[in-house]
Amino acid sequence: MRISELAARAGVSTRTLRYYESRGLLPARRSGNGYRVYGDADLRLVEQIRVLQDFGFDLEETRPFLDCLRAGHSSGDDCPASVEVYRAKLAELDALLDRLRDVRDQLGAQLLRAEAQQRPAGPEPRCHLRG
Repeated sequence: MRISELAARAGVSTRTLRYYESRGLLPARRSGNGYRVYGDADLRLVEQIRVLQDFGFDLEETRPFLDCLRAGHSSGDDCPASVEVYRAKLAELDALLDRLRDVRDQLGAQLLRAEAQQRPAGPEPRCHLRG
């Protein structure tokens, strides 16, 4: 299939595919007339990249999964290197969650201080209605 068909089937732009090629993630074979030619295996590579990017992986982190697919495995996460990337990403996310919890706790404490400062020191003023 040509680049436009691969792009349509994968749900990405041709520009994205060229970028993947420039990063060495997607091989491009050329036909006799110079057009890029792709197969179903290339579609699987692009789909793997997209799934991992949806999970928050950067392009470089997808490389072990793609290598695993290129090696003939049925899934990109069938290889030890892919499992290690999963572990590293989970550790990164755990650290981020811990940091977010700390920030939330600090913000909550700041809100309590701000609310306490806005309360009147003495008894609440009474509202007198004249009738």
